[in-house]
Amino acid sequence: MPLRRLALFLCGSDPGLRRMLQYWAATCVLYVACILLLLAQVAEGMADPAASYRLIGWGACGTLAFYLLIRASGRLRLAPDQLAVSQAVFSLACCMAAYAISGPLRAAVLVMAVLTIVFCMFAARPRQTLLLAAGTLVAMGATMYWLQARDPLRHPPMVEAITFGYLAGALLATAVLSVEMSKLRARLKQKRRELTEALDTIRVLATVDELTSLVNRRRMHEVLAAEERRQAEGRGTCIALLDIDYFKQVNDQYGHAAGDAVLRSFSQAARASLRANDVLARWGGEEFLLLLPDTAPEDARMVLERMAERVHTMPIEGLQGRRISFSAGLATRRDGEPFAEAIHRADKALYAAKQAGRDRIMVA
Repeated sequence: MPLRRLALFLCGSDPGLRRMLQYWAATCVLYVACILLLLAQVAEGMADPAASYRLIGWGACGTLAFYLLIRASGRLRLAPDQLAVSQAVFSLACCMAAYAISGPLRAAVLVMAVLTIVFCMFAARPRQTLLLAAGTLVAMGATMYWLQARDPLRHPPMVEAITFGYLAGALLATAVLSVEMSKLRARLKQKRRELTEALDTIRVLATVDELTSLVNRRRMHEVLAAEERRQAEGRGTCIALLDIDYFKQVNDQYGHAAGDAVLRSFSQAARASLRANDVLARWGGEEFLLLLPDTAPEDARMVLERMAERVHTMPIEGLQGRRISFSAGLATRRDGEPFAEAIHRADKALYAAKQAGRDRIMVA
């Protein structure tokens, strides 16, 4: 637990912040490796000790400063690409300084400059990467020119020119590859967004009736199964089966478009009558199943009566004032009874309501 609290204090809990700190940690590993190599050069007399120690101190202070900036990026409103570019500029400046003091092994330092550009592909924009590569070439070219002009014996002009040529080729190739990688990552993100949207659509289509926007039969089975697991005892849960009266006549007389309008209007009116925990599903055709959790029969009947009043008065365009009603069969789930049996009893009550003249509620 103490280690976990320490990690939370150092890295925070935001995934984006943690990702940026992971990149920062990777750069720290590179800094440590470069410091050790620079110290080895000092030990072998290949680099100026005073300049090397100053560079090591500068790099350590810069690394700590960037940790603090990343940690406070939310409050300072610093974007990831801004931080990445700033770190890259700092790293490239360290590379130029290391090149100037590294003696005969200076060309090996340029590998770190190329690697810095590679790191930028994960956070910087393609244009920023290209500008960094171009700026590095200009700055490194100026450094090499100054070195060969200041000390041509230790920095022969031809050697510096050829080294610059290799660096230019490597940086330009890396920058182009980084840009292409950034474009590929952008396309992959777009594809992932499209896939997520498609999966959300499929999930909705699998659980919601397209015409009425009510829960469909498949989803209702899942709801009932979850309710069975939640309630080992019945606890007064009620089930009602509803059937729109004379729906076939509406389809035959006014057409299927009018029938669809009736179903949509019925679902809107019915949902407006429900309580927060009630679930209404289209069970099939013009038949609907209503789940009323933790509800006494008299309260369930009040919900159905309120629903019937709304359905009687709902306006439906094109039906020339025809009154819509429904018949309902209501059953209370018994202790330990499967919902399938309660639905079967509600179905029998619905049949009795139809036999009795429709537009009524019968209790099983």
